[in-house]
Amino acid sequence: MTEIYFVRHAEPDYRIHDDMSRPLTEKGRRDCRLVTDYMKDKTVELVVSSPFRRAYDTVCGLAESMGLEVICMDAFRERKITDGWLDDFRSYSERQWMDFDYKLENGECLAEVQERSVAALNTLLTAQPDRTIVIGTHGTALSAIINYYDRTFSYADFQKIAGLMPFITHFSFNGNACVLIELVNLFSGEISIRLRKGV
Repeated sequence: MTEIYFVRHAEPDYRIHDDMSRPLTEKGRRDCRLVTDYMKDKTVELVVSSPFRRAYDTVCGLAESMGLEVICMDAFRERKITDGWLDDFRSYSERQWMDFDYKLENGECLAEVQERSVAALNTLLTAQPDRTIVIGTHGTALSAIINYYDRTFSYADFQKIAGLMPFITHFSFNGNACVLIELVNLFSGEISIRLRKGV
């Protein structure tokens, strides 16, 4: 079995509009400890991250504590909305979830985000079988991945986790087949199962 722990980044500083360089807030930096504490009894063998600063910074402390380097994979980056800053994110996001092909000029649709993210995940599953891997990523990108394996995961579910930063989703794979998806609330300790299949 390959165990994948996707880590949605901690709280970012939205005053910085550049998606690539947006840092964590002071609270976000403190909350990264929740990720390290949760993963400390897992035998993590590989740490991968989106190249975006907020995702990388959320998992770098965990990697350092385990003597690992963080490997950046561009395919796990967040969805590009458009070239500028979007004020009405909620309406845009809801429309994207209603139509996975909807996008703004020079942006990405959810179908594109899902395709590149799952392709990168499959590359890891093939190259690193039967290992425990942490992947630092983003809310929309992670939600698109969950939806790929669990089509019942909807905009309403996305909204439920929108304010949870950091947040972990644990996937178990038998080969490239997903057999378990667990959502982990690091603040409450609650774990909810989205998918469970016989191995």
